[in-house]
Amino acid sequence: MPPPAEEFAVDDLDEFESRLDSFLNRFHADDLRRILLPDPDGKLHFPLVIDFAELLEFNPEVAHQLYDYPKDVLELFDAAAQRALDKFDAAARRADKTLDSQRKAGDETMEKKFVHVRVNTSGSALECPEASPSIGKVRVKHRGTLLTLKGTVIRSGGVKMIEGERKYQCRKCKCRFTVHPELEAGNRITLPASCKSKSAKGCGGANFQLIEDSITCHDYQEIKIQENIQLLGVGSIPRSMPIILMDDLVDIVKAGDDVVVTGRLSAKWSPDIKDVRSNLDPMLIANFVRRTNELKSDLDIPVEIINKFEEFWAASRATPLKGRNSILKGICPQIYGLFTVKLAVALTLIGGVQHVDASGTKVRGEPHMLLVGDPGTGKSQFLKFAAKLSNRSVITTGLGSTSAGLTVTAVKDGGEWMLEAGALVLADGGLCCIDEFDSMREHDRTTIHEAMEQQTISIAKAGLVTTLNTRTTVFGATNPKGQYDPNESLSVNTTLSGPLLSRFDIVLVLLDTKNKKWDKIVSSHILAENTEEKKGKTSDPEVMWTLSMLRRYIHYVKQHFKPVLTKEAERVISSYYQRQRQSGTRNAAHARLMFRNDVTKLDAIAAILCIESSMTTSAIVDTAGNALHSNFTENPDQECILKCDSIAYLSKNIKYLTDEISN
Repeated sequence: MPPPAEEFAVDDLDEFESRLDSFLNRFHADDLRRILLPDPDGKLHFPLVIDFAELLEFNPEVAHQLYDYPKDVLELFDAAAQRALDKFDAAARRADKTLDSQRKAGDETMEKKFVHVRVNTSGSALECPEASPSIGKVRVKHRGTLLTLKGTVIRSGGVKMIEGERKYQCRKCKCRFTVHPELEAGNRITLPASCKSKSAKGCGGANFQLIEDSITCHDYQEIKIQENIQLLGVGSIPRSMPIILMDDLVDIVKAGDDVVVTGRLSAKWSPDIKDVRSNLDPMLIANFVRRTNELKSDLDIPVEIINKFEEFWAASRATPLKGRNSILKGICPQIYGLFTVKLAVALTLIGGVQHVDASGTKVRGEPHMLLVGDPGTGKSQFLKFAAKLSNRSVITTGLGSTSAGLTVTAVKDGGEWMLEAGALVLADGGLCCIDEFDSMREHDRTTIHEAMEQQTISIAKAGLVTTLNTRTTVFGATNPKGQYDPNESLSVNTTLSGPLLSRFDIVLVLLDTKNKKWDKIVSSHILAENTEEKKGKTSDPEVMWTLSMLRRYIHYVKQHFKPVLTKEAERVISSYYQRQRQSGTRNAAHARLMFRNDVTKLDAIAAILCIESSMTTSAIVDTAGNALHSNFTENPDQECILKCDSIAYLSKNIKYLTDEISN
């Protein structure tokens, strides 16, 4: 066991408390007055959030003491907040005689007894790696200090009632004192060996009596957070940490939420097991919890980067499709060609716009994509690159995934059942990549039907009945069973059920047809990948769209563009979908890719091309009808006219569509 930390001590305790009072009166007087207002929910505990950066600027000594001894200083802070609250309350009563008479009449609804100071370390020096390490790098040196951890909630326990303090009285001298249970030792009460009387001689009594109605209880919840997988190196196992939530912090996060937790690192004894040595398990007693779901990525996009986006599209106004293709070439640049796949990946990551009608029925905006192809066609490369482009992603394989691992599982911890989030819940708001999709058991595949279409997971396990959000895009990859037979349906070639295939908005089939001409071009591209000729100037559009730039671009257009269909695009889509039953949400994704809020005829045609590319016999994308051999064209804007003619030819039985495109 590590040596105990040094005890908190200051030269002048009264002076130290005076500094706390001054800080609260200067920066949080209005917050304290708001706490005094009537609360319709009847809360017992009220948070008072302070900024560590403000405290450090106001008094560095107090801030350093708070970091080194958070348990003691926060208790003094809570007492200072209560004193300030009582002072404001007394001033309000003196100013309002009516309020004073109401209180005398027995109305105590405005009396606030429990105020808790919560420390927000955002934007302060405590965001450094020493005070804010990853969960896997928490060590003994952090014990007892104010620590900030970031992670994803993977387990959420129920809210319990726990004893916070109780008062005893010495039977000999009638001295009263307060005892706090030890949270680290299973909330066990330990009475002192002798009376705590402060008299000169001391009574020396060791027999104590519990004072009736002196027990104070608190709300208590235990959760577990796991460090972000994207921040780990290859081969690293993500570590987790149990978090203790008390009072106003309980029940504010759920499984799948991204959180930043500030608290005091402590340890608890593991349960006593016969012939097994008891160890100390680290835990964080939370002081402040901040949900970061709305800021999934914490992606900082400077103004100059946004200006670059706008300048790029201003320069590409005459040839928008050529500008679009410059962006697409930045996706998996090590893979030659595969224009259709790169376009589909971009549209899948950008996503459409969710629609909610008056009855509350939702039409999801997140598309799902499936790559079916022969070995060596680059499916896994696209999956890994897509995971890098997404600000929140989870990668798994069919062999390594079960239904519980994909959705949610019920685990028993300390005699209590808890829910532990799976891959789809952890990827809420992002991307879930599943490689070797065909290797999953049939039972495991059927469990994700609701998650993909309704974007929720309904749970009824071990008495826990709830619904969790899975607003995620599923990107799967699978091999065909044996040689792909174009004459058979996709379900037969992949052994995937029809209901599951119907949930994928686009399915691309990549067939290795051993085309000598194509193989020669690809081999030349691979050999020239690192030559001097490949290195372009920094001003080239293709060089501009690096991985970091693409991530920022996708994040920006998803946040700032909510495209709506124009009448022209509606007519094209309506005519085409009389023949082909699909979803039209992908048009909004292409409009976002093109940096605009209007879904034009061009976007509608691009969506139709993606749908047609799902058919291996389609002649629109490539003369061979194979998405693997689809390539970037020199003049995409002119090629679009030819593609329009092809669509018109396929839909010649629909006169209106033919007229619309030919115009």
